[in-house]
Amino acid sequence: MAQKTALIVYAHQSPASFNAAARDVAVQVLTKQGYKVLVSDLYAMNFKASATAEDIKGDLKNPEHFIYNDEMMVAWQDGRLSDDIAEEQHKLEQAELVIFQFPLYWFSIPAIMKGWIDRVLTQGFAFTLQKMYDNGIFKAKKAILSFTTGGTESMFKPDGVHGDINVPLWPLQNGVLRFCGFQVLAPQIFWCPAHTPPDARNAILEAWRERLNGVFAEKPLSFAPTEYFDLSFQGGFCLRPEVKEKYASESYGITTAQHLGKPLPPDNQTKAKQS
Repeated sequence: MAQKTALIVYAHQSPASFNAAARDVAVQVLTKQGYKVLVSDLYAMNFKASATAEDIKGDLKNPEHFIYNDEMMVAWQDGRLSDDIAEEQHKLEQAELVIFQFPLYWFSIPAIMKGWIDRVLTQGFAFTLQKMYDNGIFKAKKAILSFTTGGTESMFKPDGVHGDINVPLWPLQNGVLRFCGFQVLAPQIFWCPAHTPPDARNAILEAWRERLNGVFAEKPLSFAPTEYFDLSFQGGFCLRPEVKEKYASESYGITTAQHLGKPLPPDNQTKAKQS
C-alpha cells in the first residue's frame, strides 16, 4: 500500500504557542501511523500574503487590465507560477489530509494563511466552474480547520456575545474547502487555551491526539448536495423547487447558509451528522 501523505498548513509565530503544540501532536501521531507529514510553516517561510502579478513568471496575458484569477489560471497551465506557489501546490497534490492550524483572528484566519488560500488554490489547479463542490477537484482529500480562540466556548454559542461559531465557519469550510471538493471534517476547536490551566491544556491535546488516531475513518460534515441546485443561469443556481418543497415542513434549514428562513440546523459546521 502506498504511503499516505498529510499536509499541515501552519500559521503561528511562536514555537512556545498552543498552536505549535497542536501542530507537533499532529506530526507525531500521523508519523507514528506511517504517514509522510509535510509542514508549511508560513511565518518561518516568510510566505507572501498578497496576491500580485509577482506570482507569475513571464508576460501577462492582459497587462493593461490585470485580473489575478484569469492570469493565474493561464500561468498555471503554462507552468509559469512563482516557485513558492508551485511548491505548495506540489505538496497539496500529494496530500490525502490537510490540516490548517492557526489562531482565530477576527473570526477568520490570519492574513498569511488567507494569502496561502488566495495564491495556492488557483483556478484550474484547485477548481473550475465545472469542477466544484461535490464534483470538486479535491474530492478524494480530507481537510480540517484546527484553531485556537481567544474567547470561551460559551461566547460562541447561539446566545453568546460573539454569536454562533457555525456562522463564521461557513465561508471557510463551504466557500473555500468544500468549493474545491474537500471532504470537510469537523473542526478541531481549542477554546481559550491562554486562560486554561496547564493540566486542562494537556488533556485537550490528548483528546486531539486520540482523534487523530482515527481521523481517516471520520464522516465529513453535512452540506447541501450539488444535485439540489439548478446549476444554470436560467435557474439562477438556486435550489430546485422540489427540494424547497421537501424542506418546507422541516423544522430547520438545510445548512447554516441555505437556511430557507428557518432556524439554523444545530452544529451544522461543527459536528458530522450521525446516521
